[in-house]
Formats: sequence, structure tokens, C-alpha cells
Amino acid sequence: MVSSSTETNNTPSCESGQIVFERVSKTFATNIIPAVDQVSVKIPAGDLVVLLGPSGCGKTTLLKMVNRLYEPDSGEIWMCGKEIHTLPVNELRRQIGYVIQQVGLFPHMTIQKNISIVPHLLGWEEKRINDRLEMLMELIGLPASYLPRYPRQLSGGEQQRVGLARALAADPEILLMDEPFAAVDAINRERLQFELIDLHSKLKKTILFVTHDVEEAFRLAKRIIVMRAGKLVQYGTPLELVTQPANDFIKELVGSSNILRKLSLVNVNSILRAKENQSLDVSSSQQVARNSAVLRPEDDLRSVVSLLLCSGQESLPVKDSEDHLLGTVGYADLRGMLIANLPSE
Repeated sequence: MVSSSTETNNTPSCESGQIVFERVSKTFATNIIPAVDQVSVKIPAGDLVVLLGPSGCGKTTLLKMVNRLYEPDSGEIWMCGKEIHTLPVNELRRQIGYVIQQVGLFPHMTIQKNISIVPHLLGWEEKRINDRLEMLMELIGLPASYLPRYPRQLSGGEQQRVGLARALAADPEILLMDEPFAAVDAINRERLQFELIDLHSKLKKTILFVTHDVEEAFRLAKRIIVMRAGKLVQYGTPLELVTQPANDFIKELVGSSNILRKLSLVNVNSILRAKENQSLDVSSSQQVARNSAVLRPEDDLRSVVSLLLCSGQESLPVKDSEDHLLGTVGYADLRGMLIANLPSE
């Protein structure tokens, strides 16, 4: 049985939506090698954190121990200040949204009934459920006319949106996503990824997302947990994984020699901050601004390269949302940033 001490001095400081793994291990009966081996990590509330690694590395096992589909052999898992084994399983799972690759919609039930299962189990009033349905359908970009339909009448991408709506139906603090877009075609997969980014920015839920796709991880994550053979190898932002790989495995996994990926992880504002102690040549900046495309502080440097190439200029002006000139960014800044902040190969 897993240790589940609830004494105050053993309780991790934990805000709503935070997940804490403490020395968590799991070995299946069919294998003497641990699927998860002494993993300790804290998932901040409101972050989108990706579990990344090759098949069989333990990422899905770790995810499924949060909602107790698998039980750890040792260690503790804390959710919102409570060790999860102090909660009844059904109560725990109703506090967590869960989205899987196979969607898991009930084929004999309408979209409306699929989404509203958990609110009905929680005893919500019909008006509250209907209001929630209306809000969720708008959130996932599907018309209310889809509610009477059955899953078989929807495309794969639409079914994934409904699966996401069902996971969010009871307004959980935490959302677990196990390779949810893996079975969707490439075009719809990218669209769903960007929709998830937008949804996360609006809802600020804690999302733990499993994938073996490096590009997907880098596109979605605020932080990435890289696993290998059951162990946590590195935990950091996408930029930290690229610029400060913990070992050769990380370096090979994320392709740290890929300059375009490095550029996509840094925005214009980072260069402006690095140049803030330099005086702004207003006249030359204004001259550039009159004759070129405009950059915004949030633009990534990969986009900057494209605009520089299209414009044929050495630098481009940066303006804020009110069209105030903030400075310029050019090839010299890009070269300086790469030399100063990225490791030698």
C-alpha cells in the first residue's frame, strides 16, 4: 500500500490545480524493470506541462497514476494539497478531466449526453447543465445543432473536440491528456494543437499532456518533462531543453542543432530587453519604420527571419499594439543572441 501521510509538516505547499509527485515508482508484474522509477516533480497550477519521451519510457504510466487508473508501488502523489489516496477513487476522478487518443465517446449516446455525464452524476440542475453545454460548444467551436447527433456522425477532429468538452464539463482544475491527437490527420492535428493553446490561455487549467512527438511538445508546452526508461531525465522550458540539454539523449531528442527550432523559442521582446541599456537611434529607427514591415514584441525570431528575407532589409522596426516605436531588430541581433545564449555543438 502506498504511503499517504496527511500530517501537516509532510504536506507539500500546494495551490489549487497543482500536482506533486514525490519519489513515485511503479513496476508491472510482467516486467522486473520499473515502468516509473523514483520520479519527483512538481506541476505548477495553471501550466500546460508535456510528458515527452519514446514509447515505453513511463510517461503514460505516470499520467494514469494521477487519476488512479494505475496505482504506484511507492511514493506519493499530491493534488491540490491532498494525497490522492486519501480520496475515494470516484470522487478523485470527477475532479480530473481525462482525454485519450481513442476519444472514448459512448457511441449509443448523443453528443449532449456524452458531455453532460459527469455533471449529471454530480447532481447539477438541468439549467446549469444546459448553460454549461452552451458555453462548452462555443468554446470548442462546434454549433449547438451538433448536440443531438451521435459520435459516428462526426469527423475524427470533431469527436476529439467533443471529448475535450466532456473532460471540461464539470469544470475540473486538472486535465489529463494521453496522446489525444495521435490518431488525427496532420492538418487537423495542428489545428487542434493551436485550439488547445487558445483554450488553455482562456481557462488556465493545469494540463498534463503525454506525447512522443517532439514538435507537438514544443508547440504546446510551457514546461516539458522528458522521460527515459522510467526515469525523469530533464524538466524545463522548451528553450532550456534546447539551450541547456542535460545530456546527449536530450540533445538528440530535441535536435538542438536545429537553428530554426531555437529561433522559434525566443521572441522579439527578449532581444529588446537585451538591448535596453543601449541608446535608441530614433532618427534611423524612424527611417526604417517608414520603409518596412513591422515586428511586434511577441513575434518569434523564426518569423523575424522570414520577414527580413522578404523585406530585403538588415533590420526591421518593432512597435507595440498602440504603434509606438520600441526599436529595431536585425540580423546582427540574431547572430548576437545565438552566440551569447546557445551552446556550441
